[in-house]
Amino acid sequence: MAMLHPTADATFKHQPRVVMETKLSNGDTTLITHLKEISTWVSSVHDLDKLLELIIESSARVMKAKAASLLLLDRKTNTLYFHVTTGEKKEEIKEYRVKLGQGIAGHVAKTGKALLIEDVRNDPRWFKQISESIKFETQSIACAPLTLEKKIIGVVQIIDKENGLPIRKSDMNLLYEFANLAALAIGHAQNIQAVKLENKTLKKNLEIRHQMVGISNALEKVISDGLKVANSKASALILGESGTGKELLAHLIHKAGPRKTKPLVVLNCAALPEPLLEDELFGHEKGAFTGAISKKIGKFEVAHEGTIFLDEIGEMTPGMQAKLLRVLQEGNFYRVGGNFPISVDVRVLSATNKKLDQEVSEGRFREDLYFRLNVVQINMPTLRERKEDIPLLTEHFLGQFKDEMVMPNLKISKAAMDKMVQYDWPGNIRELRNAVERAVVMGNGKEVVPEDLPIVSVRPSYPGLQVGLTLEEALNNFKKEFIILNLKHSGGNRSKAAKIMDIQRTYLSRLISKFQVKGI
Repeated sequence: MAMLHPTADATFKHQPRVVMETKLSNGDTTLITHLKEISTWVSSVHDLDKLLELIIESSARVMKAKAASLLLLDRKTNTLYFHVTTGEKKEEIKEYRVKLGQGIAGHVAKTGKALLIEDVRNDPRWFKQISESIKFETQSIACAPLTLEKKIIGVVQIIDKENGLPIRKSDMNLLYEFANLAALAIGHAQNIQAVKLENKTLKKNLEIRHQMVGISNALEKVISDGLKVANSKASALILGESGTGKELLAHLIHKAGPRKTKPLVVLNCAALPEPLLEDELFGHEKGAFTGAISKKIGKFEVAHEGTIFLDEIGEMTPGMQAKLLRVLQEGNFYRVGGNFPISVDVRVLSATNKKLDQEVSEGRFREDLYFRLNVVQINMPTLRERKEDIPLLTEHFLGQFKDEMVMPNLKISKAAMDKMVQYDWPGNIRELRNAVERAVVMGNGKEVVPEDLPIVSVRPSYPGLQVGLTLEEALNNFKKEFIILNLKHSGGNRSKAAKIMDIQRTYLSRLISKFQVKGI
């Protein structure tokens, strides 16, 4: 099938065209109808090879051509290869490639100008070797470029008429349309592939981002509790200092539970004043207030059958607390300005760095809402309580940032790692991540050294080392902190904590009462 390379007696400068607006000299409107049918395939057929095959087979059938083919340009080798072919030699022809600029197809791909060759034997550009090799007699060829985003990506060509007559100029309009359809199909497929790749990359990044990195007993306890909570419908309250990974735990709970295929909606309650927070949570009706030009769906509706994670719940105003309580009790709410209740099925996770029980006792947080949110309570350990995880977290973040910065051989020195392990990390994992990022950006690109880390000094790991305290006060502060540390490390198990501290369990209980250690 010498459907490539021919010669020239007519050159057609390819102009941008609108598919389906072809004007046929014979007035055959049935061909226009057929083209319209073909155009619908572009968006409905998701197998690109099958779609291109349909287009090229249709071009041969509609134009009554002996053979047709679509060649794509391989930019790496600057050659054209037969991607789709028709005719009696369609399998043999696929073994050949044509150099850019070689033959009729190569010339069209190089110049971007269509060619009609009514007698290839009289054109010096005719590349007859392929036709002679596969024993396919060729008289005329019409070839049009495939253009996508102003770049030539290949060509479409037809060879001879079935009745033996040469291809005529009147056939070129149809050839343009089939070339346009093929290019449109390729572009559509590339867009779909790009979206799939983007989603796959995003999903991979999210999975990496939402990993709970560490081997400490404190972290293992949190993960274990989170997995237990995941399979229930109970609301969970996640407590912990800023930067400890409360949102990561919420992601883990959601992904491990039966609602994992439904949305997880995250909202920071501290970031918005009450009117805006109400609008974000519940949405509004058109005309509810000045500027409400259309209806808005709130976060609770978006999270229907899924999970909503309310971060910094301790910052919520009393008015919003009352409205949130009503949703939790009744399972429905009203949009701002709405008259009809909206029913939702939402699992609520919340988090705060405040001591919410103390907020309740001091009247700043509703007790009934606290009980609704605090069906299950999980305490996120601070980074200073899981020192053994610091090297793992450091290497985890270092791996991410050196990939971003294309520094595959970057490593961290022992001195820098020791400094990180000794540091108290008041900002917890968030501060550690930022420190690693800064070290990667500002370092020498080969090894992270202590000077690259934005750590001014090693903070005391307990509040006993403070000027102004008596010795007894300092000792008591140390004892309390030491007891809390060991209780959290042992998951609240007093017997285990007492064994680690090498004291009697009864003595530990007296110390817990004396220092008013609660919530562990």
